[in-house]
Amino acid sequence: MMRLISMVRSWAAEVVAGWNRFWFEPADPATLGLIRICAGAMLFYTHLIWSLDLASFFGAHGWLAPEAVRLLQKDTYAWSYLWWLDSPASLWAAHIGALVVFALLTVGLFSRVASVLALVATLAYVNRVPGALFGLDQINVMLAMYLAVGPCGAAFSLDRWLESRKAGPSLAIQPRWSANLAIRLIQVHMCVIYLFAGTAKLTGPAWWDGTALWMALGNLEYQSLDMTWMADWPRLINLMTHVTVFWEIFYCALIWPRLTRPVMLLLAIPLHLGIAICLGMVTFGLVMLVGNLAFVAPGLVHAIWPWSTGQGRAGDPNQPPPRSKSATATRPAAIPNRPKRY
Repeated sequence: MMRLISMVRSWAAEVVAGWNRFWFEPADPATLGLIRICAGAMLFYTHLIWSLDLASFFGAHGWLAPEAVRLLQKDTYAWSYLWWLDSPASLWAAHIGALVVFALLTVGLFSRVASVLALVATLAYVNRVPGALFGLDQINVMLAMYLAVGPCGAAFSLDRWLESRKAGPSLAIQPRWSANLAIRLIQVHMCVIYLFAGTAKLTGPAWWDGTALWMALGNLEYQSLDMTWMADWPRLINLMTHVTVFWEIFYCALIWPRLTRPVMLLLAIPLHLGIAICLGMVTFGLVMLVGNLAFVAPGLVHAIWPWSTGQGRAGDPNQPPPRSKSATATRPAAIPNRPKRY
């Protein structure tokens, strides 16, 4: 009996340790910094487009009056500061302020404050015009929320550049547990999104018989590129349809092993670029690829990002630890703690 109790305790300790490693082990913030740049640029662009007809969407006398929106959302926790902007001048001032916040987030200046303000502004726009809510807006909010959780300005940012000017170019990027937490939240959220998207497709017969992709490509409402030539390739359409469903359903399982992760990420590129190019949903296709960046290891980000050159990175597995002359003569220096590889 005591042996069984000891085994249970050991197993529980391993589970707790694994849980803590998964969520809270310090990680290199490089991946989060890359996501900040891409997501911030998307936030800036998508909200800049509202400027084309700002008053009609968000004005006091626009298509959706503030009173009507409040009535629609009376049983929810939705909130927007745009409800109380009555004059065009105040609306434009708030809009320009939001664009400045998104620009600051993109370049990584005052990143901690900008990330929180970006989340508030994104939610305000979404809740003000619920009739214009699409998948793009939901992913924008998701990324903005998790950027506010982690140190999104700790890498590839003006904040980092200014800090290095004060401390010297050898200032190392320190692994942080909050960077790991933010990335893990994005990863888990992406898995949930794809799982529900894939299982929802199983309710439609067109996804079972392999014709769903043709119905999307042949729909003139979404068609931005003439793909009707694929009507001569029905088996290819069937294959692409079934691969899409398989990829979405099993994404949550196959994206974690290092053996299958590259395959899943490579398949995400044609899938979402196909949505962007062929169906006209460019911003949605690109923002989904931004979410997939959460599964790119920080070491790979440093390898392909030119700004990484010359920047010290604490515990960089690609750089040997420094050795003193005495240590070299006796034994190798201790390897420092390595940042988390997602």
